[in-house]
Amino acid sequence: MAPTREQNRIVETATEARQGEPGPSVAALLAISTGLAILILAVVWFVFFRT
Repeated sequence: MAPTREQNRIVETATEARQGEPGPSVAALLAISTGLAILILAVVWFVFFRT
């Protein structure tokens, strides 16, 4: 649905205005990247700082 115009202003419903909210793929990307960062830091710690 295209937004309507009233007096030179774009009028959208609440659902149309929220269409850019992050979905589950963004949450999965965040979880995977955080897990990889923790894994990489753990490997670096084991290689360089383990006595």
